[in-house]
Amino acid sequence: MDVEDRDSASDVASDRSGPLGVHLSPDEDIGGDGPDEETFDDEEAALPPDLEWLEELYEDDDGDGNGDLAFAADSGKKRSYSATARMFKLRRNLDQLDCFHRQKEHDVLNAREELKLCRQNIKSLVEQRNDMEEEIERQKAADNSVVVFRLRAQHKHLCQKLQSEEELEGHINTELKQQELELIEVEVELGRFSLLRQEVQEEERVFQALKAEKAVTRMQQERKASQNLQRKMQHLRDKQAAMLKKEESGCQKEIEEGQVNRKIAAKYLKETIKRMHQQEAEKKQQNRELLEKRKQAVKSLKSNIAATQESLRVQQSRAKANAQKKEQQQRQLRESLQAQGINNTKHMYQQKQLDEIKRKQEEFEKRQKSKRVEIVAKILQEEQLVKRRKRHQALLPKPSATDKFPSLGMAREKLLYYLDPSPPLAREERDTIKLREFSNISSSSSSASSDVEDLEETMRPEVDHQSLAESLAEPEFSGLWEQNCKKLLNEKTMLGQTEVKQEEYATPSGNLNMPAKKVHGKELKGPPFTSKPDIILFKDFEVGKIYKKKIILTNISYITNHCKLLGVSAHLKDFISINFEPPGSLSTGMSCDMQAVFQPMINEDLEGEVQFASAVGPFSVPVRCTIKKCDLEVDSQFLDFGLHVVGQTISRTMTLTNKGALATHFSLDTSTCLSPETSQVQMPSQVFVNTYQQISGQNTTCDNQRSSASMGTDEPKQESQELFEALQQEQPVSEASATGPEALPEACVSTDVDAQTDQGHSDPGDIRLGNFREGEIGPFQSIKLEVLFTPTIPGEAELDFHIKFSDLTSKPIPIQVRAVAVSIPVWVVQPSLDLKICMFDRLYQDSIMVQSRASTALKLTFEVCLEMRKHMEIVPKTGFIQAQSSFNAQLKFLPRCSLSKDAKTFFDRDTGVLEVPMTVQVAGQVKPVHFTVQAVVTTSDLEFDRTEVDFGYCSIYQSVKSSVRLTNLSLLPQDFGFLGVPEFIEVQPNDGFGTLLPQETLQIDLIFSANKAKEYSFQLSCKSGINRDFRLSCRAVGVRPPLELSHSLVQFGATAVGDHSTAILYLINHQTNHIQSKQPIPPLVKDAVVPVAPRLFSFTLPKDSDISITPSAGGLLPGERCLVQVKFRPRLLEQEIKEEALRLLHRAKLLREKELERNRHAEQENKKEVPVETGKGKKAPVVPKNSNVSDGPQTEQPTESPNPADIQPGSEQYEEARASLLYSFTQRYSEFTIPCFVSDGNPPEEDRQAQPAWSPFNTLYLKLQCPAVQPPLVVISNNGHNIIDFHQVAVGEKVIKRLTVQNISKESLDLTSSVLDTHGPFSILNALRCIRPGENHTLVLAFSPSLEKKYCETLEVRSQKMTLEMTLCGEGVVPAVTCSHPGGLLDFGYVLEKESSSQVLKLQNSSAVAVGFRALLASLSPSRPQGGADKLAFLLGHYTDSQVQPTVGTQNYSGLSVFSAVPVEGSIAPGQSQDITVTFQPDHQSVNYSDRLTIELMNKSKVCVMDLKGAASSHNMYLYGGDLLTVPIESLLPALITSQPPLTAESEVMEKPTIPVLVTLRACYSAGAITPAVRELQVGCIRSIQPSKKSGEFQWDNVASLQQQGFSVEPSKGTVEAGHKRTINVTWNPHCGYKPYEVVQTCVPLTLKWDETNVYRVTLMALVSATAD
Repeated sequence: MDVEDRDSASDVASDRSGPLGVHLSPDEDIGGDGPDEETFDDEEAALPPDLEWLEELYEDDDGDGNGDLAFAADSGKKRSYSATARMFKLRRNLDQLDCFHRQKEHDVLNAREELKLCRQNIKSLVEQRNDMEEEIERQKAADNSVVVFRLRAQHKHLCQKLQSEEELEGHINTELKQQELELIEVEVELGRFSLLRQEVQEEERVFQALKAEKAVTRMQQERKASQNLQRKMQHLRDKQAAMLKKEESGCQKEIEEGQVNRKIAAKYLKETIKRMHQQEAEKKQQNRELLEKRKQAVKSLKSNIAATQESLRVQQSRAKANAQKKEQQQRQLRESLQAQGINNTKHMYQQKQLDEIKRKQEEFEKRQKSKRVEIVAKILQEEQLVKRRKRHQALLPKPSATDKFPSLGMAREKLLYYLDPSPPLAREERDTIKLREFSNISSSSSSASSDVEDLEETMRPEVDHQSLAESLAEPEFSGLWEQNCKKLLNEKTMLGQTEVKQEEYATPSGNLNMPAKKVHGKELKGPPFTSKPDIILFKDFEVGKIYKKKIILTNISYITNHCKLLGVSAHLKDFISINFEPPGSLSTGMSCDMQAVFQPMINEDLEGEVQFASAVGPFSVPVRCTIKKCDLEVDSQFLDFGLHVVGQTISRTMTLTNKGALATHFSLDTSTCLSPETSQVQMPSQVFVNTYQQISGQNTTCDNQRSSASMGTDEPKQESQELFEALQQEQPVSEASATGPEALPEACVSTDVDAQTDQGHSDPGDIRLGNFREGEIGPFQSIKLEVLFTPTIPGEAELDFHIKFSDLTSKPIPIQVRAVAVSIPVWVVQPSLDLKICMFDRLYQDSIMVQSRASTALKLTFEVCLEMRKHMEIVPKTGFIQAQSSFNAQLKFLPRCSLSKDAKTFFDRDTGVLEVPMTVQVAGQVKPVHFTVQAVVTTSDLEFDRTEVDFGYCSIYQSVKSSVRLTNLSLLPQDFGFLGVPEFIEVQPNDGFGTLLPQETLQIDLIFSANKAKEYSFQLSCKSGINRDFRLSCRAVGVRPPLELSHSLVQFGATAVGDHSTAILYLINHQTNHIQSKQPIPPLVKDAVVPVAPRLFSFTLPKDSDISITPSAGGLLPGERCLVQVKFRPRLLEQEIKEEALRLLHRAKLLREKELERNRHAEQENKKEVPVETGKGKKAPVVPKNSNVSDGPQTEQPTESPNPADIQPGSEQYEEARASLLYSFTQRYSEFTIPCFVSDGNPPEEDRQAQPAWSPFNTLYLKLQCPAVQPPLVVISNNGHNIIDFHQVAVGEKVIKRLTVQNISKESLDLTSSVLDTHGPFSILNALRCIRPGENHTLVLAFSPSLEKKYCETLEVRSQKMTLEMTLCGEGVVPAVTCSHPGGLLDFGYVLEKESSSQVLKLQNSSAVAVGFRALLASLSPSRPQGGADKLAFLLGHYTDSQVQPTVGTQNYSGLSVFSAVPVEGSIAPGQSQDITVTFQPDHQSVNYSDRLTIELMNKSKVCVMDLKGAASSHNMYLYGGDLLTVPIESLLPALITSQPPLTAESEVMEKPTIPVLVTLRACYSAGAITPAVRELQVGCIRSIQPSKKSGEFQWDNVASLQQQGFSVEPSKGTVEAGHKRTINVTWNPHCGYKPYEVVQTCVPLTLKWDETNVYRVTLMALVSATAD
């Protein structure tokens, strides 16, 4: 096979690749034939997955280095990898081609078998038909009409079956021919690839030979490797044998040595055992002696116990006798007192109280005497210590640095400071105690001094003799001065923060607020179930993925409970599904689980909750779904390099952290440096910079101690940043008043900075960023960013830059870098040490860090000024700092109350600000290092606004509340709590516990509830967080009224406006008649003094209240009780409704005035334009002027506001105002305290009409809590109306209306509805559900009338609180719609392929309602008829029979519908029309396009049915007519394209394929004459979208030859305009020599010319028939 044949074969293979499924590319076919052909490259040869082993084979081959597969067997040429891959690809394709050939052979055999079976069936049916015809003839002859009719029916059925079998035979025969054709094509392709098959076989043989050679080579290599391995193993075995021999010899030596050692050890062991036996014998002897002693002790103990029991019995008998004697004396005394008419109970109680007071007073005097003696002794001792200390301090040198700080108090603003409000005596005692503590600390510190040796030797004996118990310097809490206290305080601080955060998080957790319920006497607060986890969190989700989470619900209520799933939030229903099986009843502590499945579809944050119901009440579990976000932060936004020597290079790193799950790109943007003026202002602010360092980042021990001792909590970084910004803002204000850097206090700036202020600033370029300035930061990733500082000149350097991100939601992070270049060797890192706010008598510590850059070690001495040595100490006082290192010293600050006297220069008593200059003396350095210690010292006192609280008289059935104000005089927050509160008093808020902010005053409510009728006198103890005690004296008198209310507090439930709630209680007279007193005694503190008599009562109601009490007045005899009914009926007051109406009218009036004002402004602007026109010679129009004048009085006349009395109930304004109040009515809570006055008895017997005596001590009070709410369910659609009118609706149609109700209550409502008429037209299409507070629920109501009449029904929507009634009404109307097209055929004619043609249909609605319609195409119907063999009559002949159903003809290759109707559906308004555009748009040439269009109404009634037909041509000129040559059913597969040799330019026109057309003419022969046959052909020219003035031409060729055979064509040529058609008449008149039954046939070409020339090969076939069609 040559190259040309291979090309043709490859073309066929590529063309047939679609149906055959075999791909053979030209490169694969001819890739290896010659040197000029292209070969496969290594990169292009991509093996399929099933040939990946070949690549591994080549890799192994390359690794071995032999390259067996890379060389051919016969020649030494290298075999490429691509050639081998090509061989396998060809083999695979050839195998696929063989498999396809076998499949086609099998299909042909199956088709032949089916054809054979079909012909057998036809043969049998023909025989049956013949037999049936014979039988019919016989029955006709027998004149049996009944049998004849039956046989004819069977004959007809048999003929139909025969016809279907014949059609099936034709179909199978066609398929068989097609499959045989495909089989022949496959066999031809197999023949074309025979040479290629041989070539592949040859290559496979070579490849197998190479594989065999490779296997042999590998076998040899394996043998060599195994031999080498055996040699190695033998060598290893020899080596191991030698090692074993050596080990055996060593073991033998060890055994011999062990035997010798055992002999020696046995000797010593015997001696040890002997000694142990002796010791055991001695121990046994000692145990026996001890046992004897114990026995003697037990015997003596028994005798002692017996004697003790006897003495106890004697004492008990003596005590009983004394008690009986005492009781007898008390009984005699009580009888004597009763005989004298004195209250014996009161007298005895007072006597006991006096005895108890005397006893307590004696004990107090004893304790006071002993403590007075101790205090005097300690005072004398401390006076001696103070004298010794003064002598010691007189010998010390006085520092001269104190006079360098004249303006210490001007550094900060004045702080509010309250003087000590304690009385003088208490203050003096406290000062004395603090002085003693201070003197003790001073003595201990002075004893530790190493500077004065002689004083140390003198003071040491005096200090040593003091015991630990005598020392008065004690911490307020044990262990506070120990080193471990730091950790404990920090842990407490963190625990406190955790508890506070948990409380804060617990509030917005999303659970439903539930009222407290009591179960088995226990109060249940919160939800009945807890979930684990508390929040269902789907963090960092991705759209399209599915997330699952398991949740465990635990019953924490006190009862057996159940759990029911209600659903999820409405906006989460599309994304979250809950898998939950109700567990049934759960005991307390039992749990159940559920699964939440989250499938996100949108990339947004979602929040909601999962609702559940339980026996106690509903609860919910919050759901939170968050997308991937960028959460970027740096560990510090302020970098301070501190002080560094010029010439060094210092590096600082900051960490950029992305806590989010979304990556982003970052870059460092450097901004311009600060101006010199700003730098000069900020240079002395090193103090504030260092203060910010302490707050923000340095986690040192001193910070922890100071924060734990003062604040108790660690401030977050955000607060530190805010403090730094505030300091930076305050700094320019304070510095602006100074004349220059010299005016600043020297204590605020370090010595190093002062030395460099005149030398200028360091170049801002000294601070630069590292090389890594931009990059990508991934999710949960941290990146280190480097900042370098290389100072060149002394001074301060600054650099501000931003970290910017590509993520739009991430804001740039500003970074500030500060550094100072200095040239002195030793300096204090923090020139200003800020201790923040401190309290008196509290210890505070901090660390002082000294840095050295010297090359040698230096000696440091810390000096404290003389005034502060009683309050401040630095440990150690002297130390050595190594070269290039740091030194830490500990600062201890214990402020005493005498601070204002001792340090008047440094301490401001008014503001509490303390600024102490400190000095560090450096050996060899002339100028010392100065630093400043700053603090704000405040008191720790709490103060009550009064010293005594008198509650007065209080009924035992009521409570009395009195308020006191507690003030925190400190500048720090303080915790407080009332401890040891008696049971008859209650302290609120928070049960007497809380925190007072600085200078805050809190109102404390003291609620006194007397449990007995007596006098009360007690003290309340309020303790602060530092264990200080503040007392408050209280007194009260308890009384018992004669009547009692069963309930003194009535809490009505939330009652909607218009509803009512009722409470029932009892008024009881507990007195009886057997104890009476004739004389009325005033109500004191005893129960016996109240006289027993009938009582009158009267309830007094407030005016215009919603409360009614029945009965409001009456009388009660002793022992009786009366039922009292209290009703709460909330309502909208008429005055409120009228005021709301006036407000609405006023608002409408304002809107009208604004509109008129706008109109007036517009007219004024128009008036301003008038003079411009008059200046040109035109007159000013009069109309605007008149209109302006006329409008003036209308706007200036004030409209009188209507009178509220004019708004009558029932009017429009009244109803609007009432509705507005209902909708805006959220909640109204009112409390009423209703007094019930009780008389002292009946009126006097002398005058029954007189008023009885009423005592204020007998008055009862009934407290009513009345919450009123708006109706829980309201209609928010339909303008709030409850009447839904569907109006007129066409019969058979369905109209849907929606009614939205809103839950404006604060509880979930379970909605239910009444049952509508099941046979009526109204229905609810959606289910009613539980709606939560604030949610809406839309009721979808449908009205579908079946008759022409009016309908009306009532629908009730019920909830737990109310029932909402709605009226449904509507009317049914019969629709009337007509179409402009009567139906039938709608022919679009010929259209160019891929172009369209449209026709418009008009629908007219003549009914009184809107009517919906649909346009349905049979091709788009899922139930359209399949096949087309039984619908051929529609396409074969003219459309004359209306009963013939049209078929769905040829469809587009693209899958789009050929015919389309727009709009597909819609609604026609009453009396209006609607245009429907039907478009025909084919995409390939065919004459068999057809479809059926049905226009029907929504009630399924059809308006019209029309059959759509059209044809498409690829050329503008077309020929229509003739006989059908093909089946009208077309396949959607493109036609097979047979391979043809390429056409040249000269032969293209001559060899262009012609289009065959068959025209059959039948002449009619009748009565000896032949009527000529006439047929019509139509030549048309399609109007294209592109405009063209050219007309088409047509011409018949060889017309003369047609005439010889009797054919004539009129016209033989002509032109056709675009969009028109011309008819060609073809006539056949047989000539005289025509033979009967002879068919005359001829072929003549018809040429159609437009832009292209098309030739139709028209075959004329004529014959004579006795019957003409």
